[in-house]
Formats: sequence, C-alpha cells, structure tokens
Amino acid sequence: MTGRNTDEPHRASTPLELLFDLTFVVGFGQVAAQTARVLADGHALPALEGFLFGMLAVCWAWVNFSWFSSAFDTDDWFFRVTTMVQMVGVLVLSLGLPALFTSLAHGTGIDNTVMVAGYVIMRIAMVAQWLRAAAQDPTKRRIALSYALTIVIAQLGWVGLLFVHSLVVLIPSIVVVFVIEALGPLFAERKDDGTPWHARHIAERYGLLTIIALGEGVVGTIASVSAVVQLAGWSSEAVLIVAAGTGLTFGLWWIYFTVPSAEVLHRHRGRALGWGYLHIPLFASITAVGAGLQVAALVIEGRSKVGSVGAVSIVAGAVLLFVLALFAIYTYLVRAVDAFHGVLLVIVLALLALAIALASVGVSMGVCLAVVTLAPIAVVVGYETVGYRHDEAVLARVTR
Repeated sequence: MTGRNTDEPHRASTPLELLFDLTFVVGFGQVAAQTARVLADGHALPALEGFLFGMLAVCWAWVNFSWFSSAFDTDDWFFRVTTMVQMVGVLVLSLGLPALFTSLAHGTGIDNTVMVAGYVIMRIAMVAQWLRAAAQDPTKRRIALSYALTIVIAQLGWVGLLFVHSLVVLIPSIVVVFVIEALGPLFAERKDDGTPWHARHIAERYGLLTIIALGEGVVGTIASVSAVVQLAGWSSEAVLIVAAGTGLTFGLWWIYFTVPSAEVLHRHRGRALGWGYLHIPLFASITAVGAGLQVAALVIEGRSKVGSVGAVSIVAGAVLLFVLALFAIYTYLVRAVDAFHGVLLVIVLALLALAIALASVGVSMGVCLAVVTLAPIAVVVGYETVGYRHDEAVLARVTR
C-alpha cells in the first residue's frame, strides 16, 4: 500500500468506491426523512439540531474513506474487506439517526449510541488501513500515523460522550470533538508534502456524492406528487409539482458542474482541504431541499403543523444555501470574486422571496415550488450566456 501517482492518467472512481457510495443513499435519506418528520410535528429547533448533527456525521464518514482511497487504493482483498466493514458502519450509523431525532424532539438529551457504534466499526477499519499505509509506505509514514492517531483520539471522544448526560457539558464537548475531526487532516497534510490524492479523481468523487445527495430531491418530489394524486388524482397541480421538483434537482446539478474543480485542484493542491470542507454545507443544502419537499408532501396530506409558507420557506432557504455554498467554493478555488455572482445572487433572492410571498397569500404549492425552481435556472441561464466566458478567463489565469 504505497501512495499512488498524483498524475495517473484516466483515474476514475472504482466499482468498489461506487458501491461504497450507495450506502450514503441511506444516510442522506434518513437525515431528510427524520428532519421532515420532526419539522412536521412542530419541533423546529430539534429538527435543525438533528439535521446538523446527522449531516456532519454522514458527510464525515464519507470524507474519511474517500480521501484515503484516492491516495492509497490498492483494490486488493484487504482493502476490499476493510471497505466492506466501513459500509456496515455507515449502515449502522444511518440506523441510529431516528433515535437521535426522537431524543431531540422529546427533549431527553442526545441519543447517539447507535451512531457512535457505527463510527466505531468504521474507525476500526479506517485505522487498520492507515496503519497498513504507514507500514508499507515509508515516505508517508508520518502522515499515516498522524491520521490514525487523530481518528483514535476523536473516536475515544465520541465514546466518552456517551456517558455525558448534561447538555451544558455535552454540546460544547461535541463541538470540541468535531474540531478535532476537522483539524486532523489539516495538520497531517502539512507533513511530507501531504498524501498523494488525485485531483481529478477526488473532484469526480465529490461530484458523484453530489448526485447521490440530489436523489433526495427526487424522493421529495415523488412524495409531494403522491400526496396530491392520493387526494385529488392527477391534475395540473400534480404535473406542476413533478416539473418543479425535477427542474429543481436538474438545475442544482447543472450549476454544480460549472465549477472547474478538477482543473484548479490539479494546479493548486493546497486548496483541496478548504474546497472539501465547503462541500459539507453544500451537501447539507441538497439534503435540506429533499427534506423540504417531504414536508411539502405532509402539508398537502394535512399531516403537518408546518403550513405551506413553512414548507416553501424550507425549500427556498435550502436552495439559497446551495447557491451561497457553490459561489463560496468557486471563489475559494479561483481566489477571486466575480461581480456577476452578485447579480445572480440578487435574482435568486428575489425569486425565492417571491415564492414565499406567493405561499403566504394562498397560492398553490405547485406554483410556489415552480417559482423556487426558477432560482437555479436563473443561475444556469446566467452561466450559459455570460458566466462561461468569465470561467474561461479565470481558468486560463489560475492554471497557467
């Protein structure tokens, strides 16, 4: 297990990596569904707390493996078996999400016992992989041992928090452990020129997880349409929701892949960690879109304490967060602020505000969601008419 060539041609995601990613369909799905359930019951703050905790846990579980795999993937029997063990851990983590949300909604503290068990399973396999890399690649031994040590310390912290029942102590302690998790790669990558991850490969990996997260938009759309059809059969409202949900998912997909991540990361490897961390709010925003659409379905069915305005606001807020996160990723990568993004952001804000205003005066859910869909479409139109010229100039400057 020696580091792979960072300039390896035609490096793409392996079938094993794609299989590993499938387990995160369950993770994203559980976070979206549980957030929608708790929101619909009228528990806004617990829903937000569970959403943030769940998204950080799910995203970090994926990050740990994916960067290691980009640098040290051998695809031999040991690598495959330890990857399978991590997949089991992800599924256990996902099974623990309902208990987390329920405990927060009932005000009984934070029940993350099953989630921590999932992390223990994943971390045993992950530490084994880092120790193998340390033993077999002398040039990266210090880095590998740093990663292994940080993972062990963080995991001991999570296990220790199971015995803390005071929220006054628990919440800041959770923040501390998350900080340890985030700072581990930052310190490790400063040693011996960092791990030999592949820029185009890692950009593809993040793109694929983005697509998996976008699947929650499809799930939410199906839920909303099913609610309409069950109440009144197929109608113009049902067709409008189908078009809006699909268009929203497609629009978010389109604008994500306008960012030239692979090209910039290949030239500027030092920008990778910030780029990767900025994806966490982006993944969260996509999952929140799915949660919002599921809340909309519960509103249509009359099973939600959140009304139409609340449901539309959730979807609109998630779309706004996505656009802000994407613009932040672009700005961080190219180290320049594009004034045109400001124009697009004003248009996006206006459309999202219009959707919420329409919901507040009783306009149908389908129409309101269609207006929300216009926000990413406006960014698409802006890119295809003006923005791509900016990108060509910026890319030429950044990669020369």
